[in-house]
Amino acid sequence: MTDQPPGGSYPPPESSGEAPSGGFLTPSAPPPVPGGEVSFDPPPAPGSAPVAGSAPSGGASTPIPPPPPPGGYPPPPPAAGAVAPPPPGPAIRELPSESYTPWATRVVAFLIDYLPLVALVGIGQMVALFATTTTCADGDGFRACVVETSPIGVFVPWAMNLLGVAYFIWNYGYKQGITGSSIGKAIMKFKVVSEVSGQPLGFGMSLVRQIAHLVDAVICYIGFLFPLWDKKRQTLADKIMTSVCLPL
Repeated sequence: MTDQPPGGSYPPPESSGEAPSGGFLTPSAPPPVPGGEVSFDPPPAPGSAPVAGSAPSGGASTPIPPPPPPGGYPPPPPAAGAVAPPPPGPAIRELPSESYTPWATRVVAFLIDYLPLVALVGIGQMVALFATTTTCADGDGFRACVVETSPIGVFVPWAMNLLGVAYFIWNYGYKQGITGSSIGKAIMKFKVVSEVSGQPLGFGMSLVRQIAHLVDAVICYIGFLFPLWDKKRQTLADKIMTSVCLPL
């Protein structure tokens, strides 16, 4: 009886022993695995990701889900205690007209603010009026007198004027610019703030606002009457500086 090779295996083909035209021997194909039906891929290198669609050692093939698309994750929540940024736009939103300081209240505050200034200037003028010296000279049948202001009458008005300027800068620059209220506004319980930030204007911008009232006065003082019909009760200076008056 002729010897048969074991089932599932076949002997490799015999080589003719001749080199091909290129001068190199073509390697023969590896022999099939005994049994001839089942083959296994080499195991992946340590630390490498499994190949999609490959079967685990248990036998059943479990497909690996595809990775999520980039940008598909929601943003992380804000940290504890963090405050969300405010929405864009002015800090003082549109308010009803009655939410702004009435015109009459602003007039009373104006009079209170200017009362110390008028008093200082008035004191200086009174001193200059009465602090005088009179010098007379007699001639043939006549007498000539010259009334001159004394040194005190010259010094006191200048000092009162300087105090008035200092009061103006302190009241409208520092006090109103930092706290939002001058002396008169604090007594009448309202403040001046910026529409953009909702905060007091600051030292410099508060002084600029007072100077901008010249625009209200140059057109026959009509600018001071704008709060009577304006929706936000603003003067022209308020519109220039984007400021509003709100109750405390």
